[in-house]
Amino acid sequence: MRLIYVHGACVRDGEWWWHRMVGPLAEAGLRSRTVALPSCRDDVAGGAVPGGIAGGAGLGDLYDDVDAVRAVLDEDDEPAVLLGHSYSGVVITEAGAGHPAVRRLLYVSSVMPDVGESQGAIVGTDPAPWLDPSADGTIGVQPDSVRQLFVQDCDGPTQDAAVGRLTRQAMTVFGQPVRAAAWRDVPSTYVVCTDDLAIPAEAQRERAKHATQLVEFAAGHHPFLSRPEDFAGLLVDVVAPG
Repeated sequence: MRLIYVHGACVRDGEWWWHRMVGPLAEAGLRSRTVALPSCRDDVAGGAVPGGIAGGAGLGDLYDDVDAVRAVLDEDDEPAVLLGHSYSGVVITEAGAGHPAVRRLLYVSSVMPDVGESQGAIVGTDPAPWLDPSADGTIGVQPDSVRQLFVQDCDGPTQDAAVGRLTRQAMTVFGQPVRAAAWRDVPSTYVVCTDDLAIPAEAQRERAKHATQLVEFAAGHHPFLSRPEDFAGLLVDVVAPG
C-alpha cells in the first residue's frame, strides 16, 4: 500500500511538509510520497510554474492539480490511499474518482465537495483575513498568520521553515467545481484537527458530513509537522483495515 500526500494551498515543497512522516510510516510498512501542485508556484523568488496557463500568472488550475495526482496514481498498480490536506480535499475528491488504485481517501482539516461544488461554495467566497489576494490572479497567506494560526503548535525553527515555503497560488482553483466525487464510491476518513486555530474543529466536523469515518486528533492545522509519530500511528490504524 502507498500513501500519496497532496499539500494544501499557497505552499511549495510538498516533500518538506511531509518529511517527518516518511520514516514512521515506512516502519509500519506504508510507503509514501508527495505530489507537486501546478496551481502553486514552486520557487522562492515567485516565478511561475511551467505548464498550465489557466489559473493565473502562468499557473495551472484545479484540473491541472487533479491531473498531477492522477499521474502519480498511474505510475504503478499498487493500491493507494490519497491524503488531501486543507485545499487538496477538493483535489483528491476528483482525482480519486474511478481510479482503480484508490482504496481510501483521507481528508485532514479539509473539505469534501460534491459534484458541481467548489471550495468557495463550501467555505464562502470572501477571502479569509489571513489571505493576501493580488490583481495578478494569485493569492498567498500572510506569514504572521501562519505562525499564529496554522503552525502555532510547532517549535520556532519549524515555524520559520514553514513560512519560508509559502508561495502564491492561482485564485481560480477555489471557484472551480469538481466534476466527480470519489467519496461516493471509495471509503473515506476525515481527520478533525481539534487544535486547528485557522479552521475551527466545529467547522471541520460540518465539512466531514460525507465521510465514511470521522476521527479526531489533538493537533493544529499541520499534524504531520507537530506530532508526526502519533499522526503516523493514526494513519496506519485507519489504513490497515482496508
